[in-house]
Amino acid sequence: MSEKIYTTKKNGMIAMLLTLLVWLGGIALVILSAVSLSQYTTPGAVVTLILGILIGALGWIPLCGLKVLKPQEALVLTLFGNYKGTIREAGFYYVNPFCSAVNPAAGTKLAQSGDAPGSSKNAIELSVEGATVSASNLSKKISLKAMTLNNGRQKINDCLGNPVEIGIAVIWRVTDTAKAVFNVDNYKEYLSLQCDSALRNIVRIYPYDVAQGVDTTGDGNADEGSLRGSAEVVAERIKQEIQSKVTDAGLEILEARITYLAYAPEIASVMLQRQQASAIIDARKMIVDGAVGMVEMALDRLNEKQLVDLDEERKAAMVSNLLVVLCGNHDAQPVVNAGSLY
Repeated sequence: MSEKIYTTKKNGMIAMLLTLLVWLGGIALVILSAVSLSQYTTPGAVVTLILGILIGALGWIPLCGLKVLKPQEALVLTLFGNYKGTIREAGFYYVNPFCSAVNPAAGTKLAQSGDAPGSSKNAIELSVEGATVSASNLSKKISLKAMTLNNGRQKINDCLGNPVEIGIAVIWRVTDTAKAVFNVDNYKEYLSLQCDSALRNIVRIYPYDVAQGVDTTGDGNADEGSLRGSAEVVAERIKQEIQSKVTDAGLEILEARITYLAYAPEIASVMLQRQQASAIIDARKMIVDGAVGMVEMALDRLNEKQLVDLDEERKAAMVSNLLVVLCGNHDAQPVVNAGSLY
């Protein structure tokens, strides 16, 4: 089902004034007829009284057809179960008073912008995987604004089997109100579930950090993709995955961003030690490379200036001492040798 625009003019003010005038006229007829009947009874006075009572009793019905829309709001109208159209432009409208507005997600409150704050006395709240759903009697208008859905953190295993916690924020909007209302039961809950599913599908492809022999692009070649290092690419793939699922619901995904990423608490300390060990090893490699270069430079300078004639044994001792001094964690404690090596 595709959206169609409800053809009506912005004549709500005129319709309201006419309805109020007719209603007041009915009340006036009742009063005048009652005064006439109190003095003398005539068939015309009885008919006027009945007519005034009918107008007073039923005159409020046309007021049900008054609809007010703000900018970036829409109203889906049905008449006795048939879809009549959608009003999209802001204004004061008068429609068929028997038309009813439809929005199954009107009372659904998720952890996102655009939902009504607070809750009514008859609200029912349900918490599912960090998302709070609240059902209450709210407006049937559909917001066309860009809204942000923060679907909470999820614990997912990456491609190496390590549990990670990740959260995303999805910016979305309604583009086809008919599809959003009639193709799915509740487009807000539908979007939330599709975000969960898409997030799990994409995160399982990537490791948390760069790993060898992992193909994240599907081309058969190992690459350096990771959740931590390729956040932009991961977010774009999550966006495309969600969009492919919610197109039939008349929704457009504008952007998806990773808002939280960390190892799960049960392995966080172990992974931190692993990262620290890796950093220490990398630092040691750099220190050793620098120390070897400095020793080599010292030997070359001594040979060039011919300051001292060192045999192989003395060179080995000098190299050992220099490496100990340059690679040690503590300050060197020199020992002066006043004798001979032999």
